[in-house]
Amino acid sequence: MSSKSPIIVVSGEPNSVFLEIFFKSIKKKIKSPLILISSSNIVKTQMKKFKHKFKINIITKYDVLNKNLNNKQINLIDIYYNRSKKNNYINNCFKIAFEILKKHKLTKFINGPINKKNFLNKNYLGMTEYISEKFNIKNNAMLIYNEKLSVCPVTTHLPLKQVSKKITKKLITEKVKMIKNFYKYRLKMNPKIAVIGLNPHCESVSNFNEDEQIIKPLVINLKKNYSISGPYAADTIFLKQNRKKYDVILGMYHDQVLTPIKTLFEYDAINITLGLPFLRISPDHGPNEKMVGKNISNPISLIKAISFLDKY
Repeated sequence: MSSKSPIIVVSGEPNSVFLEIFFKSIKKKIKSPLILISSSNIVKTQMKKFKHKFKINIITKYDVLNKNLNNKQINLIDIYYNRSKKNNYINNCFKIAFEILKKHKLTKFINGPINKKNFLNKNYLGMTEYISEKFNIKNNAMLIYNEKLSVCPVTTHLPLKQVSKKITKKLITEKVKMIKNFYKYRLKMNPKIAVIGLNPHCESVSNFNEDEQIIKPLVINLKKNYSISGPYAADTIFLKQNRKKYDVILGMYHDQVLTPIKTLFEYDAINITLGLPFLRISPDHGPNEKMVGKNISNPISLIKAISFLDKY
C-alpha cells in the first residue's frame, strides 16, 4: 500500500525501445505506484520476448487513486492497438492520461518517445508543444536536466534558418523565469544561469547583432532579479572550467545545447517540460527503432525520470 500519488506513464511509440527499458527500470525500488497506459497485447508480447514474468494488473481510469496499487505488478490501463491506425492508438493513450491528470490533479507524468514526424506531422514542433496545447499552456520550456548541469533551449525544434527571427527579450525572459521557479520551488535552490549568444563567438558581420542588441542588454537587466550572466560563446562555455560555475546553460536553439549535454552525460539526463500544471518528464532519447528487440538499450534516463518524480 502506498500513500504517494501515482506516476502516470504513457508508453508512446508502439515500435520503440520504451517497454524494454521500462521492464528494466521497474526492477528498481520505487515508492510511487506506476500506472502504465499501453496495449496489453504489446506489453505481453514484449514481456515474452525479453523473458520477463511480471504480473499484470488491469485497471481502469477510475482506479488510479486506489491505495492498494503497488509496483509488485504492472498496473496497466489497456488501450486497444490496431497496427494500421497507430496514430489513433497513441492519441488515445495520451487522451486517457490527460483526462486522469486533469480530473485528479495529479502531478507526475512520463511519456515514452514518439516518432514525431509521423504522429505530429506539421501541427506541432514537438511533444512539448503538443502537451502544452492540450492544457492551454502558451509558455513552456524544455529543460534537459542533470544534477551536475542542465540546459534549456530558447527555441526548440525550429529549423535553423528561422531561429534568429524568434530570439526576443520577451521569450528569453520567459525561459529564465520558468527555470528559476522550477529550481526554487522544486529543488529549493537559486540556480546560476549562463546565457549563450546566438552567433559564433557572439560576433556577427551583419548590421544587426542579436548578441549585442538583444541578449547582452537583457542579461544586464535580468541580473537585478536572477543569478545570470552572459552572453558567452557557445564553443567554450561547455569547457570543464566554465560549465562547473553554472547550474543551467540557456542556449538560443535546440542543438546548440542538446548536442553538448548529450555528449557529456549521454543517457544520464531527463527532459522536463516547465510551465505545465504537473511535472512532465520524458527519457532523453527517441524511439530508436533500430534497437527494438535487441535488449541492449540503456534504461538510465527512464530510471532517472522515475526516481526524480518519486523524490519530488
